[in-house]
Amino acid sequence: MIDRYTIQRILDSADIADVISDFVSLKRRGVNLLGLCPFHNEKTPSFTVSPAKGIFKCFGCGKGGNVVNFIMDHESLSYPEALKWLARKYNIDVVEEEDTEEQKQLKDERESLMIVSAFALKFFSRALWEENEGRLIGLSYFRERGFQDNILKKFEVGYSPKGKAPLTEAALKQGYKIEYLEKSGLTIKREDWIRDRFAERIIFPIHNLAGRIIAFGGRIMKDDPKAAKYINSPESEIYHKSSVLYGIFQAKREITRTEKCYLVEGYTDVLSMHQAGITNVVASSGTALTPEQIKLIKRFTPNITIIYDGDEAGIKASLRGIDLVLEEGMNVKVLLLPGGEDPDSFAKSQGANGFQQYIHDNETDFIQFKTRLLLNQTENDPIARARLISDVVHSIAVIPNTITRSVYIRECSKLLDVKEEILYSEVRKQKFKQNEGLRRNDLRQQFQPPGVKSVQQVQAKNQHPSELLVEEAEYLRFLLKHCKTILFEEEGPHPHEVHQIKVDEFMIHELENDDLVSENELFRQIFKDVKENLENDQFDPWKHFIYHANIEISKLATNLLSEKFIESRRWTKAGAFTESEEEILDYLVPRIIYEYKLRKIKQMMTEIEEAITKASENKNFDRVIEEQSKYMNLKRIEKFLSEKLGSRAIN
Repeated sequence: MIDRYTIQRILDSADIADVISDFVSLKRRGVNLLGLCPFHNEKTPSFTVSPAKGIFKCFGCGKGGNVVNFIMDHESLSYPEALKWLARKYNIDVVEEEDTEEQKQLKDERESLMIVSAFALKFFSRALWEENEGRLIGLSYFRERGFQDNILKKFEVGYSPKGKAPLTEAALKQGYKIEYLEKSGLTIKREDWIRDRFAERIIFPIHNLAGRIIAFGGRIMKDDPKAAKYINSPESEIYHKSSVLYGIFQAKREITRTEKCYLVEGYTDVLSMHQAGITNVVASSGTALTPEQIKLIKRFTPNITIIYDGDEAGIKASLRGIDLVLEEGMNVKVLLLPGGEDPDSFAKSQGANGFQQYIHDNETDFIQFKTRLLLNQTENDPIARARLISDVVHSIAVIPNTITRSVYIRECSKLLDVKEEILYSEVRKQKFKQNEGLRRNDLRQQFQPPGVKSVQQVQAKNQHPSELLVEEAEYLRFLLKHCKTILFEEEGPHPHEVHQIKVDEFMIHELENDDLVSENELFRQIFKDVKENLENDQFDPWKHFIYHANIEISKLATNLLSEKFIESRRWTKAGAFTESEEEILDYLVPRIIYEYKLRKIKQMMTEIEEAITKASENKNFDRVIEEQSKYMNLKRIEKFLSEKLGSRAIN
């Protein structure tokens, strides 16, 4: 664990504009910097960096946080890893202190799974290259398929011997715990028996981006109609199948160099293409392409060519998922191999030059490919043709770039023999449908930062610990933004003595005095930290909470303090229009507190109504009378607060 002093040095040294400029082209816009968001595709910049506040915020996708959050999200790193990344950038030596027990346990579990997977890799490799069974069955299979030893060693393939549990027994003998063998999926354990998951299979290790082994795929070597031909490791703390691509570790450098990624289906497809000299290739391992896998490819290139064999049914099934690739703004091409060929066989028969030439001559834009493929099925059926047009238009509509959409519309107009105007009209309808939900959501959340819910969305009794009601969020926003601002002055007990009341003092006192502090854990933590610093004039709530050790609090503070949310309202006082909250804090702060209190009172009344109903059902009339008395008291308070708020009372 990195010690607090080192963390503070890193945070003090890391200039958010300097860091983000390594990844995003930023232009000055007033006191802030503006650029295209690196987390989603956009044409109009909505990604804002505030050097003064030390935060970034995208008003398109909602991402926001401090410099550490940015590196975590952009580089897919944990909090400590992001700190170390920044430390390297600013030449800061990282001093680590002992982790807490919980941190140790999580870190130890992940590391233990990595270590036991590394042991299994060596075991499988030794079984393939050094044991008779592995050489006779596993190595013979690979050589019969034409794979060279250097390719097999590059991908660290192996063999799992037959038998009940040879791997498990070897691991236990070496001191590895059955707990981690089971969690990694290497061992299957039942009450009265254990066995190896991959027994009598050739093994394809799955690497993460750093090259460490996180899982395995296994192909069966015997004829067994009841057994799956291929099996993978189950999901674990270190392996999430939807986020992994086979071969990405071996391919990432060439993908970046060539600005192109080839996507195939299976393990042997990847091996064969590498052997043919085409090394910028990855596999989805037989699963439908996921958004996480697409984003992984996009880290290295926006250009992807998907290679299919001649199985038309398989192609049609996969078409549905490729819209996800278009949505990410990727340039998608499709390559259909000759009938009876797959990437494995075709790479072996053609070699690098022949395969590359075939790709050059035959790869097609996805939209054109989809149109031609579906056109073959419509023949003279007008209804089928209408469905085809709708299907193609849907794919065009998800493309974020306007120019790219226009090019595809022009080409599809020729292919489908449909006027461009009609296609444009249909695309606009599709775009409207796609955006309608987003627009409604934007309206609902105009005054709500992410993580904040209206009372209609979530009842207090089942509210998630990290979900704030709108009134709670507004209260916290004022508390953070105006914490040390003087709200008003009051006369002291002695002549000419004046006591200045600050926003934090007033807001904290108002809630504590009425015992109305929220039960929400994030609210209580922020409330507690501010209360503890009431007498500390050096307390900077922006810095304290934006760089808070609790990531959820850091993100919440960023959202609450982001410019769009702060300036989203335009207030009036006595009929006069004003844009500045600071000008009318003496008016706004009490109203924010009234709104918050009224919401809490309404929640309490709802709970009392439920208690009265339950007590009546149980014929506990003393309890009914007691709860009714509480309810009437709250009703009087509700009336008082509603009158104070007037037309802005909560419904």
